[in-house]
Amino acid sequence: MPYAIKAEIRDPRAETFVFTAQKTMYGGKHIAAGDTVFLFASETEGGRGLVACGIVTAAEAVAKVPGVARQTPRVSVTIRRTALAGRPLGRRELRPLTDWTDGRPGTELNFKFYRQATNKIVGLSDEAAAFLGGFFQGL
Repeated sequence: MPYAIKAEIRDPRAETFVFTAQKTMYGGKHIAAGDTVFLFASETEGGRGLVACGIVTAAEAVAKVPGVARQTPRVSVTIRRTALAGRPLGRRELRPLTDWTDGRPGTELNFKFYRQATNKIVGLSDEAAAFLGGFFQGL
């Protein structure tokens, strides 16, 4: 399964990205080494949306805190960058896509990332991954 992460990314051109204890939703907790991941620099933290894609080189589930009833699963991941995005895709481009039942890959991304705007790792459909692949040369 392909994945996407929206997080603070200070240097989109870095060769390696390390994200510690990231919130997961929509199947994101199943991310594992070897998986493809698309990286979105969080606009609420000065980013511009889709910046890169890469391959997960390490993934480790974070243990739940004892005594806390409801906890979102968290994962720490290391990602090796394989390509930089060639054109913009972020909140501004996805905002108009709000018909949650239209089946469009852009709508899936808007729903998973911006309906609840917290940073997170999410699982993607193959259609959404193919759509995102169009933002990179050679993918």
